[in-house]
Amino acid sequence: MTLRIPFFGLLGSRSPMDGLVEHYDKIAECIAAIDESLECYVSGGVCREFKELTKAVDEIENHADSIKRNIRNHLPKGLFMAVEKHLFLSYTKSQDNVLDAAQDALHWLAMRPVAIPEDIQKEMIYLLDSVAKCTVLLGPALKSTIGLLNGESLDREGTKECFRKVRRERDEVRRRKNDLQTKIYDKDIDFKDIYQLLHFVDCLDNMGHNTENCAELLRSMIAR
Repeated sequence: MTLRIPFFGLLGSRSPMDGLVEHYDKIAECIAAIDESLECYVSGGVCREFKELTKAVDEIENHADSIKRNIRNHLPKGLFMAVEKHLFLSYTKSQDNVLDAAQDALHWLAMRPVAIPEDIQKEMIYLLDSVAKCTVLLGPALKSTIGLLNGESLDREGTKECFRKVRRERDEVRRRKNDLQTKIYDKDIDFKDIYQLLHFVDCLDNMGHNTENCAELLRSMIAR
């Protein structure tokens, strides 16, 4: 039987969970960087230079990787972890995968210019909004979980509701992605365009999928 004690903050000046928040902030920064430009691109407007944008996102992702390495290289010994170490490491991997998927989405779109058919532009923007909302909802879920683990909060039910919100938005992402992929595949356009758009949509869906994984791992951390 493993005894879990909220030792974070007592054994050192910095908790590994604080590093997760710092890493999560990079996701929010990445979403903010690409959201407006992607909406502009999808609707055929005059957008920020994509090479500049992909470079900025690459830099954010590299910074996030260095945060992740720093977290993993400075973990306390197993006895002093407030959560099982494999859960903690799985969470860091899933959270990093959200950023990787965002980076992949941008690279697929920047590969070559694609004229997105007008009748699917709105659905694509709605999918982007839904993915962004799903990742934004992960922030309160992470912070609420840390509050419980550190003994700073007793609101277990409120924390579980944060997980449910992520899951509900993930369901919305999945529904929008399935509808959109069907419409894209039915389009009478160059197959290279179809292939490129399908991969772009898949990457957005991966962001939602990994965000849901993060929420499930947080739920496991507080399970009794």
